[in-house]
Amino acid sequence: MYTKEQLMKYRYFAEVLQTREIDQITDYLTGIIARKYILGFARSLIADNIPFTFVMLDLDNFKFVNDNYGHRAGDGVLAGVSAMLIENLGDFGVAGRFGGDEIMFINFRDIKYDDKKAFFNTIYNNNTLLRRNYRLDDCGCSPFVTGTIGCATFPDDATDYDTLFSMIDKTLYRGKNKGRNCYIIYVAEKHKDIEIKKLAGHSICAVMKAMVRQCEMVPGTDNKFHSILPLLIDELRISDLYYTDRNYKLHSVLDKTVNEVVPDIEKLMKDDIFCSNDITELEDTAPVFCRALMKHGIETALIARICYKNDIYGYLFCGEPRSHRIWQEDECAIMYFLAKLVAAGICSGADALP
Repeated sequence: MYTKEQLMKYRYFAEVLQTREIDQITDYLTGIIARKYILGFARSLIADNIPFTFVMLDLDNFKFVNDNYGHRAGDGVLAGVSAMLIENLGDFGVAGRFGGDEIMFINFRDIKYDDKKAFFNTIYNNNTLLRRNYRLDDCGCSPFVTGTIGCATFPDDATDYDTLFSMIDKTLYRGKNKGRNCYIIYVAEKHKDIEIKKLAGHSICAVMKAMVRQCEMVPGTDNKFHSILPLLIDELRISDLYYTDRNYKLHSVLDKTVNEVVPDIEKLMKDDIFCSNDITELEDTAPVFCRALMKHGIETALIARICYKNDIYGYLFCGEPRSHRIWQEDECAIMYFLAKLVAAGICSGADALP
């Protein structure tokens, strides 16, 4: 939580605090600056011609935390991330809550591209700010938290507030479109022509239609998987696609050396879709499956049941190293739809799992 003494060194806050108490300009939950005042601070820096990097951080798995652990845990994550951000910024930056699971911060130190990159690498790695667990003793859980960042710098990238903010918006949307859990530094050559409507319009519906077209064009389940995989790699940012047959034999689309038998996978499936952001949590329920995944460097998994009515034909899943993934609802929807496409082909007699 920011103190009055920490903020008084900035002209803007010194003036604001003449008529406001510290708790009137900070967010009650996180202790960082409230939205009105972090945006006002940015505008004042531009008016005073003070260089800074303006950053938006969107927590990737906030809804997952709320849905699985409760809103109290969500509040704990927000407070924990904010406290760690204050610590990481030290005396060269100020953080504020933009709203919901979005946090904005101003960095006075890291203005040049290489410096920004080094700073972001620091907060994404080494258990510093992101890609780490936040232990919430009150809730009895330790959610794994990642985030997507977009940023731009005044005056190098823009000389007015509106343009600067639009650049942050573009880079943040670009990061989400790339699969989240990453940072995007504004570079004019790469990002100036980005249209957010086009990025946002790249919908789940469009992905599903593309998958249907691929399935219609290619005979045989194995061939379908090979045909669809490039689309999934692009949309889900996965490195491979895995599946099991009726005998629970594990297959990989790209790696033919994968051949484990994992009969306990069905113990995980209380529904047609299942995801885990830390497969070590599955060791008691499905130890054979868990060990098979860990053998191949998989630490998070998104699994869909290939079924039609009461007939189960196998399981389809993707998995990645833990630091790379927090599965999102749209990704679950895509995998669920693909599993149903595969099941429809098997049910009609046109296809079969190898």
